[in-house]
Amino acid sequence: MSTEQTIIATTKKWLETVIVKYNFCPFARKELENETIRYSVSELSSFDDLVELALSECRYLDEHPQTATTLMILPLGFDNFDRYLDLVDLFQSQVIEAAFEGNGLENKSYEGIYQLASFHPNYCFADSGKDDAANYTNRAPYAMVHFLREDDLTEALADYPNPESIPDKNIALARRKGSKKMAQLLSECHINKNLS
Repeated sequence: MSTEQTIIATTKKWLETVIVKYNFCPFARKELENETIRYSVSELSSFDDLVELALSECRYLDEHPQTATTLMILPLGFDNFDRYLDLVDLFQSQVIEAAFEGNGLENKSYEGIYQLASFHPNYCFADSGKDDAANYTNRAPYAMVHFLREDDLTEALADYPNPESIPDKNIALARRKGSKKMAQLLSECHINKNLS
């Protein structure tokens, strides 16, 4: 198994055994089962290079409507959570909100088309201590940026009762399980890198 295959297998295991099993995202099961998630693994660490990659991922989603969403997985260079947050902010300003020329249109923007969700092994909400189990609702085996189609998200939320309650339910579940259990679940997602 190559390094990239191991990273993708670990990410899929996390989706299956944490996100779907504990219903942290009530919409993930469908996309996982339908295999409509794109896993884009990048070893780039330069912000400029990653902005270009993020734009190419948005263009990929533009051209492949059958792909529901993309997980950009960043296994190298983003162990530091603050550096990762700087990258997410840059993606928001230079990829989602920025105007660019595309498809014959000047001043095209991805705002209202795609939105970002963030996951990191050391994710910590601004109002939480680092050992708060609530942080595990956004902790993942690797630093990741999730590109979601805004129309799909709006449609899914319209059919879900009380969608505004999802984050609070997730936090309550993570806290009931506790930090030790949540850390164990995350650790168990890692696939043995020596598999061949």
